Amino acid sequence: MAEPQDRAQEREELEEIVRSIGRPDAFVLHEVIRRTGNEELRRHGGALFLSAFAAGLSIALSLIVPGVLKRYLPAADWAEVLVRMGYAVGFLVVVLGRQQLFTENTITPVLPLLHDRTLKAAWRLARLWAIVLAGNILATAAIAAVIAHSGAFPPEIQRAFAEISHQTIAFGFWATVVKAVFAGWIIALMVWILPATGAAATFVILLMTWLVALLGLAHVVAGSVEAFYLVLTGEASLHDYLWRFFLPTLLGNVFGGVALVAALNFGQVAPEVEEKKDADGTG
Repeated sequence: MAEPQDRAQEREELEEIVRSIGRPDAFVLHEVIRRTGNEELRRHGGALFLSAFAAGLSIALSLIVPGVLKRYLPAADWAEVLVRMGYAVGFLVVVLGRQQLFTENTITPVLPLLHDRTLKAAWRLARLWAIVLAGNILATAAIAAVIAHSGAFPPEIQRAFAEISHQTIAFGFWATVVKAVFAGWIIALMVWILPATGAAATFVILLMTWLVALLGLAHVVAGSVEAFYLVLTGEASLHDYLWRFFLPTLLGNVFGGVALVAALNFGQVAPEVEEKKDADGTG
């Protein structure tokens, strides 16, 4: 019974840090995110999967809302800017609802691995990634099938969905990798700075994910809804999904989140982390 009590105490400590940080320095941000990552790594596999599945369903709003806006707004540059703002809706629901999204997990649970650097920590991270990615992708396939074949959306909105979705498979392998690196970098930066934003969190999520849409970048979960939509409507093949979208986007998102944010931001606080580990006798 000691473990649940320890977890409850750590959660209370984490919440106290978040309440008191004001404008935190890099080390405090690192500690907040690392402790959050430890919480995620200890969650039950079934709970992780259900949360990831819910996130995969919710992220479909990042196709549905832009599609509806595209249908009703005029064909103009200013209208396209508003259409792409709709992309942020799915991310707002996922992040504010504390659902498990794979690209968030390229930073939050990575910090415990960088902190501990043990095989056990690596295994826990691999387990989390596998569960969350599986839940996200299965849900995107399910919701894409509903969007494509339920008859819930009229033909003119379906055409808007198809037009938006074709952008996910319109580029070559390495171009998609690069676009995904930038997307992973931006989403991971968002996760890194969120503990410091307080009441402005909604604005930060909106701004950062809108930027991903404006730049036409590749996100492995949101883009899977679009790519699966094309597969299920016969406008693309499963091979297109796997090799023109999923694999290059997954590689790019992971590199952008892990290498450009988690590792680099850990590097700036690594000396303080090692000093604290030595002081605690855990080094």
